[in-house]
Amino acid sequence: MNAQESLRSFVDALDRARVPYMLTGSYASSFHSLPRATRDLDFVISPTRNQVLALVAALPKEQFYVDEHAALEALNTQGQFNVIDMNTGWKADFIIRKLRSFSQAEFERRYRVTLDGVELSIATAEDVLLAKLEWAKLGGSDRQIEDAAAILRTRPREIDRPYVDGWIRQLGLEPQWAAALRISGIADQAP
Repeated sequence: MNAQESLRSFVDALDRARVPYMLTGSYASSFHSLPRATRDLDFVISPTRNQVLALVAALPKEQFYVDEHAALEALNTQGQFNVIDMNTGWKADFIIRKLRSFSQAEFERRYRVTLDGVELSIATAEDVLLAKLEWAKLGGSDRQIEDAAAILRTRPREIDRPYVDGWIRQLGLEPQWAAALRISGIADQAP
């Protein structure tokens, strides 16, 4: 079951529909640090209603499971909808970009890379780290903290600490940040 094949299919559909997007989540975390097993791809998207409809249309029904009603509902509620590649078993979560300051800032900072032979837009290491800490706060997941710690361990000198520290305070992520620093082995560098 080929992740590269699904990644290419999802990115091609986003590009054909002209949907602004960025890859985030565990697959992006693996790009910025250590690979880890995952069976889904997370994309933050910032579409219009017509772009959502174009995205659904760009995903052939014989290969993908996608619910147009769920996609439109996600747009209306700033939620998310899922698409399953039935050829590979891979799932994509399409997360509608929120209107809050952090969501806008991280989306503006996305950049282009080639990942597994696919050119795409991806969230920065700092923004993936912050998103992981937020998911940990929402769900109490140690896995999210470990992913954030892996980014810190892999890129200790590359991380823009003033940027991260500012959002840690604004988002109220101090306990999760302290845990990630401790697990990463660089706890003595806490702000």
